[in-house]
Amino acid sequence: MDSQVCYSILKYVGKSLVKVISLLIAVSILSFILVSASPVDPIRAYVGEVGMANMSAESLARLEAYFGLNTPPVERYWNWFSDFVRGDMGLSLGYRQPVAEVIGVKFMNSLVLMLTAWFFSGILGFVLGIVAGLYRGTWIDKLIQGYSFLIASTPTFWLALVLLMVFSVWLQLFPIGLSVPIGMKASEVTILDSIRHLILPALTLSVIGVANITLHTREKMIDIMAEDYILFARARGKSNFSIIRHHALRNILLPAITLQFASISEIFGGSVLVEQVFSYPGLGQAAVAAGLSGDAPLLLSIAVLSAALVFTGNLIANLLYGFIDPRIRRGNMHG
Repeated sequence: MDSQVCYSILKYVGKSLVKVISLLIAVSILSFILVSASPVDPIRAYVGEVGMANMSAESLARLEAYFGLNTPPVERYWNWFSDFVRGDMGLSLGYRQPVAEVIGVKFMNSLVLMLTAWFFSGILGFVLGIVAGLYRGTWIDKLIQGYSFLIASTPTFWLALVLLMVFSVWLQLFPIGLSVPIGMKASEVTILDSIRHLILPALTLSVIGVANITLHTREKMIDIMAEDYILFARARGKSNFSIIRHHALRNILLPAITLQFASISEIFGGSVLVEQVFSYPGLGQAAVAAGLSGDAPLLLSIAVLSAALVFTGNLIANLLYGFIDPRIRRGNMHG
């Protein structure tokens, strides 16, 4: 790899990182404006109705100063942003704990859920796409396509409710919700307990995330199977497994992985609904609770970190596309 290629790659990566950072700053500003415009009073949300009734004027003034309500919006945003960059995300009004500690616990729960769903949806979608492309036009292909289109049009919360009703309520094979058994200490929770609570939420996200990767892989597989070297391999009597392993796999694997990284936003968006249905204590459920209760510090931090997660997935996808096809990298350099 010569110096010119290395320079172009570094320049492409640098421009992509600048775009991501700029988008994160824009998200933080927009989130701050929306949260500031909320009719929910942060002081009332923090002390409650009874506390507001019994609070003196001096105490109210101190709380207003603590939350920065008596400072201009631009100054208030800059104070929050500078603290956030240093790792100080403030105090959660709902949990009465530092936001960083709350997000640390919630994020780990969501991360396990999303990684599990992301991995299995990618594997299942990739396999189904290969099979559909290999048997193009047959009943197998039509069945897989029908399944993909049906799943793509199915609301996430509806599928979650159906799985919850069938496997938890009727068959009683899995717990109804949460991430651990009710009333059990954290030290008593086994890996098996955590897996049992994880299966249904992860299954819901995995099933929903299969459609795009399946249909994309199918199209790539159809294109590859029409190539001359594939026809030559068939003429030599090679089996379908041998053709996939030695010829097709390397040509469809990297685009599929790239698309899978781009699907992180879809997985994250679905996890918010899934966590609500299964009462799974993750980042999505915490965001909904923070929005309903006016927990501005927690809501702002979740918004920025969620955007960072989604943008990182898209960044990896764009970088992979750039490395796969140098024309994309050159187009971004000249754009």
